[in-house]
Amino acid sequence: MDDDHLLASWPLTTGEEVRDQLAAAYGSPDRDYHDTRHLTEVLARLEELAGRGAVFDRLAVVLAAWFHDGVYDGERDAEERSAAWAEDALTALVDPAVDEAVVAEVVRLVRLTETHRPEDDDANGCALSDADLAILAAPRGRYDEYVTAVRREFAHLDEETFRGGRAQVLRSLAEKEHLFHTAWAREHWEGPARANLARELDELSRATASARV
Repeated sequence: MDDDHLLASWPLTTGEEVRDQLAAAYGSPDRDYHDTRHLTEVLARLEELAGRGAVFDRLAVVLAAWFHDGVYDGERDAEERSAAWAEDALTALVDPAVDEAVVAEVVRLVRLTETHRPEDDDANGCALSDADLAILAAPRGRYDEYVTAVRREFAHLDEETFRGGRAQVLRSLAEKEHLFHTAWAREHWEGPARANLARELDELSRATASARV
């Protein structure tokens, strides 16, 4: 998805200034994984899910996708600050499609991306969570690019600290009963994602063991 197609994916006929601010944030040179490519991949996965039978509020979910990593600096409250940006920006828009209920839903969905643990009956949350985590099921080459990019985003951490934190995140994901919640993602993405997680955890374990020798 090139820049023109990305901008065209904005689901409103208003708010171009907000859209452009978000696009600039994702395009910041300070970002390595949570960048424009990530946003375009999340949007593409949402389209894939919609085309494969997932039913969700596309306005709210696509807006939440745009905002979900609007703020990203490696700090723990990035999702909350992204949600606050969404609330402020969308509330200020004069657009009949964006009422208080839509704003509240977008804010809720952005916050949900901190845990990726939607309830089974939360169609919007399931779709956004699955699209955001779809990178876990990527082919090995793309998955390895993702891992390398995440490491660059945490370049301020030494190897031991990073490996410990990364392993904790991966184990937390692996302990979920299901990584994915929509039918299509569970059928087609769950297996590859589990394999990628297991491989990376094994590599982290071996690297940690080697460092202690």
